[in-house]
Amino acid sequence: MSHTPHELHEEFPEFAEKMTELKTSDAHFAKLADEYHELNRAVHRAETNVEPMEELAEVELRKKRAHLKDEIYAILSKG
Repeated sequence: MSHTPHELHEEFPEFAEKMTELKTSDAHFAKLADEYHELNRAVHRAETNVEPMEELAEVELRKKRAHLKDEIYAILSKG
């Protein structure tokens, strides 16, 4: 298991410019990006035992992060 944070700009480098633009022009996208960032940090802290948690709780956080990532990608990949 990787203990590297999954930052959005690393996940979608081809959309870096578009993400920057959407964070300022689209309140919904900005909210999703903020939620992703918070969840991503929580997962990273759990994986590195900075803030250990039960495995089931960690799995749930990863699922929520994956769902947000899918939502964000859907917005980014629209024409």
